Amino acid sequence: MDKYKIIKRIEDFAPIETQEDWDCSGWGVNVEKYDEIRKIMLCLTATENVIKQAKSQNCDLIISHHPCFYVPLCWSDINIYCAHTNMDKAKGGTTDTIIEKLRLSNYKIPVEHEFLRVIDYKTTVEEFNRLLKTISPNARIINNKNVEKLGKIAFCAGSGSEFIKDAKELGADCLVTGDLKFHTALDSEIVVYDIGHFESEILLLPILEKIIGNEPEIVYAQEKSPFQQI
Repeated sequence: MDKYKIIKRIEDFAPIETQEDWDCSGWGVNVEKYDEIRKIMLCLTATENVIKQAKSQNCDLIISHHPCFYVPLCWSDINIYCAHTNMDKAKGGTTDTIIEKLRLSNYKIPVEHEFLRVIDYKTTVEEFNRLLKTISPNARIINNKNVEKLGKIAFCAGSGSEFIKDAKELGADCLVTGDLKFHTALDSEIVVYDIGHFESEILLLPILEKIIGNEPEIVYAQEKSPFQQI
């Protein structure tokens, strides 16, 4: 299948022009002589290991979520396309997959914010702890005010700690994200969950597969979070 037809499906879902100015979504490597795609590898991050996996499995195209800000010369013989902040903003994109995986999509309410999704969901912190652990066993909580009940929850996949104040202004008493720093956590006036950057975004790959469709063949890279428990 022609690679530009494949990419058009992704960009129809998540328009490339919606990416952030600092982002590098789009073609990381566009090998002109390899336009016909027979096999695609989906991954969260294009790494040296993923490139080796793709080549060993005879993939013609790698589609990743994280962008390629730097492309080594040895990667120049395989097509690489990235869908990052444009996919984060898209309806049904990166953040929405967390809500759907938690089976909370029926509770979604509209919010005028590019990256955050906010739902109306009444629960206790204890119950929500258990729910989040079903998708991220190593999830961490920041609860500086010892809140016991939640009513409105904001979500932001990946590194979303910069949106804590936005979440609070939108009425959320809790933010679920995937990356948090110490002082940001210390200063938070609402409950914040750090479920892990990898865990919050790896859920996107089945969505990419669905967008692409049944042709060509799709395989997933073998990836894991770089963080390990000791």
